[in-house]
Formats: sequence, C-alpha cells, structure tokens
Amino acid sequence: MSPLSGFLAVIVFFTAILVAYFTKQFQNENLNYSSSNQMKNTNTKAKTIEKEKVVAETLNGRFAMIGLIAAVGAYLTTGQIIPGFV
Repeated sequence: MSPLSGFLAVIVFFTAILVAYFTKQFQNENLNYSSSNQMKNTNTKAKTIEKEKVVAETLNGRFAMIGLIAAVGAYLTTGQIIPGFV
C-alpha cells in the first residue's frame, strides 16, 4: 500500500466517522425541532413546511459541505479533484 492510498483511506475513515456523528446529531435536532415547533394561532392561508423537508435540506447541506472539504483536501494533497482520474 502506497503512502497516498493509506492517507486517502484514513481520510475516508474520518469522513465516515463525521457522517455518522452528524447523522446522530441531526436526529437529535430533529427530535427537538418536532417537539418544540408547535405553532399556535396559525393562519389557515399560510403554508407549513413539513419537518421531513427541513430535515432533508439540512442533511443535504451538511453532506455538501463535507464533499466540498473532501474535494479541497484532495486537490491540496494530490493536485487533482478526483485522485487518479485524468
């Protein structure tokens, strides 16, 4: 195993740990959001946003930021956005 592939394996491992941590944290936030976001005296004409959409958009944003950090890290270490792909 070359040092670069070992380094990339470590980066993938840490990314997986971060994804697991953020997913768990996100589930806790979702529980807090669903229990504390009870609207009172709501207007019948106002559209409500389903909690699943809020959850999906927050999770999508977090994964996008992880992907951006991974792309910058790959570019800084190898000089390529996708290492090994020409």
